[in-house]
Amino acid sequence: MGQNTVIVVLGASGNLAAKKLYPALFNLHRRGLLSDKLKIIGFDLTRMSNDDFIKHIKSCVDQSSPELEDHLKAFYERCSYITIKQDTGDESFVDLRKRMESFIEGDETQNRHFYMALPPNVYVAVSEQLRRNCYAEKGDSQIIIEKPFGHDLESSVELHKKLEPNWKESEIFRVDHYLGKEMVKNIMTLRFGNPMFGAVWDCNHIDNIQISMTENIGTEGRGGYFDDVGIIRDVMQNHLMQLLALTTMERPGSFSAEDLRQEKARVLRLVPPLETKHTLTGQYIKSPDGKHPGYKDDDDVPKDSRCATFCTSVAYVRNARWEGVPFILKSGKALNESKTEIRIQLKDTTDAMLKDTKHNQLIIRIQPDEAVRLKMNAKMPGYELRTIETELDLLYQQTVENPDIPEAYEALLLDAFNGDYSESVSEQELEASWKIFTPLLHELEGHKEIKPAEYAYGSEGPDGLEDFVASYQLQK
Repeated sequence: MGQNTVIVVLGASGNLAAKKLYPALFNLHRRGLLSDKLKIIGFDLTRMSNDDFIKHIKSCVDQSSPELEDHLKAFYERCSYITIKQDTGDESFVDLRKRMESFIEGDETQNRHFYMALPPNVYVAVSEQLRRNCYAEKGDSQIIIEKPFGHDLESSVELHKKLEPNWKESEIFRVDHYLGKEMVKNIMTLRFGNPMFGAVWDCNHIDNIQISMTENIGTEGRGGYFDDVGIIRDVMQNHLMQLLALTTMERPGSFSAEDLRQEKARVLRLVPPLETKHTLTGQYIKSPDGKHPGYKDDDDVPKDSRCATFCTSVAYVRNARWEGVPFILKSGKALNESKTEIRIQLKDTTDAMLKDTKHNQLIIRIQPDEAVRLKMNAKMPGYELRTIETELDLLYQQTVENPDIPEAYEALLLDAFNGDYSESVSEQELEASWKIFTPLLHELEGHKEIKPAEYAYGSEGPDGLEDFVASYQLQK
């Protein structure tokens, strides 16, 4: 626990730092999982003194319990702040280097982590200044970057090429916060720790798999940003592809970062580009009661916007294990519920002996209320041989005593500090994922006659959604 470590939060006054990074760092601190010598430096254009920075952090972390007072005091002692001086070249980055060097005692090494909570369009310029002025002479250096990693395949490859001269792949930690979620981390244990699932995990037994992430809120004032991104880039190309990869990959040789990321990249390369004929897009309008505005009611959204706030598309994996199995990917905003889950529907049983049986389903609920559910057939109590559908339900909050489930950013930051890249998105995974979505994006955005279907805020999605999904499913 004595490793000299510095985490620099670039964009220290922004929403990501306030809502995710500071709470996560504090929780790691109170759990005793940070090095005693770890220091936190905020680095941003916002003019703040150290005291102002501490006040800002105080407003971001949980102070509800008196028992936390000692933890909070010790945590604040780790923190300091540097205001970036505009139009002064490397001067502020030199100041940052000097601040980090002031924490070094004698000849000890120092590991440096630079979390770029910044707009992606400045990643390259900032990474160049960090490499030139702040790279550790003794110890490891690492940049931590958030999605989006490019806008399409070409821009993603270009971003990697521009980062590559200064930062090796082993020094770039790409955050997809879904990989830090407890139930996502549990997928491999479910698959490879339970032979009963492994025995049916193929096209001979599975009819279809639905992977969905839905939200019951709209863009909520972020329409100007979202209009340049859309639901496909915001959710499907990253979060849903990681869930698909973990669900479909072959068993890795080990759970090391190298083996795990290699298997994920390998299966993603087997997914052909998505097609418009297997895709349904939508854009929400105001709610029927008029209480919630439509997407284009946002002043920052063009009135002729064709940006999709909803999309469902069907992918296939071209290998022997998954041949012919449709993977129904769905994501959208302003829907009737917020939920992320993987729903695995097995093929039907024969009707030769039992009538009116339902297909078995394994449901992995990622959020909210983490759970694993197995829908199965059982005999209806009574004299007749009749079947009913029942559920085996592992609900974490009820099954695990006092579950202390860490937030995703806690897990990811700890991995970054420990040099564990198993939950960092590799460049190979990223390239394979963009190859799946780029043709579809160019098709949708390049043809003005393709417009998303309207759906009401708070509904289940566009008209025709149920029939679209049903066309790829076993019906019973």
